[in-house]
Amino acid sequence: MSPHEITAGCRSVTPLLARIGDKWTILIVMLLSAGPRRFNEIKRLVDGISQRMLTLTLRNLERDGLVTRTVFPTIPPRVDYALTPLGQSLRVPVMALGRWVTENRDTMERSRTAFDGREGA
Repeated sequence: MSPHEITAGCRSVTPLLARIGDKWTILIVMLLSAGPRRFNEIKRLVDGISQRMLTLTLRNLERDGLVTRTVFPTIPPRVDYALTPLGQSLRVPVMALGRWVTENRDTMERSRTAFDGREGA
């Protein structure tokens, strides 16, 4: 590949990588991999996410074809979010990334502490 082809390829995938690599997206995909969930349930389970950020993230995931939003005609209306087949295909790499982070979290924290100690010396 020429440098031009690499640059053009980067430009086309950067927005997609930004979407699926976003911390909220990863957490939401991990949650929805167990099945459909309601908005407030997702908000309660995703520590630190604001209502606005959850709304934006779910809307963008729906726009990208990764999540469906189903409104049930009840009073009050019930809204469920679920992964689409495309979203389900993202489950495997996202869950693998989540496992990797869990397995390596302590090692990375020790490395950060050691690095920060060298930087301050």
